[in-house]
Amino acid sequence: MPPVHDLIRAVDASWPATDAKIRLRIIGASALSLATGYDRGTKDSDVLETADLDGETKTRLIELAGPGTVLANRHSMYIEFVPDALPLLPQTPTWVDLTELNGELTHFRVEYLDVLDVVVSKLKRLHGNDLRDIEAMIGLGLVPHAALVERFKAVVDFLQDSRSGDLPKCVEHLHQVERDLFYVDESEIELPHWIDS
Repeated sequence: MPPVHDLIRAVDASWPATDAKIRLRIIGASALSLATGYDRGTKDSDVLETADLDGETKTRLIELAGPGTVLANRHSMYIEFVPDALPLLPQTPTWVDLTELNGELTHFRVEYLDVLDVVVSKLKRLHGNDLRDIEAMIGLGLVPHAALVERFKAVVDFLQDSRSGDLPKCVEHLHQVERDLFYVDESEIELPHWIDS
């Protein structure tokens, strides 16, 4: 059972009564762990900010299970929030309901980002851990090359805001993954004409 399960159960057990379940959306390496059992030893359970999480809820979650808290120390994992504008995602990301765990929870409903969308989101930064995560998912056969390119193009088509300036670097990162992990030629990615490459 991924460690994030235990942390979420502990948060749920400590949460005050609510009228409706609060949706938590998990991204990053924690999402890969939930999807596959993959364990890179990440210390944080990233939660993507959504409309469901108001300021009070986020503050309470950080006070309960953020860095340095009793729960974080006990489970060697903590919760932090990622602004929804930060990850590189298509217009309609694919979220997977964590059905088994959700059946045990009283106050929360957990979804995690689909493996392919996690991999696409990692093309923005592509640090060492990101590369290891992507390589592991490719090794598990969960990220076909053609599907990755298609999903990346969906992001390119969608981004029309300040994040679009990141796209040339993201294309470089995609090409690096293609060369070094898929051992294929670089795909041609057409960026909007108004983006400086």
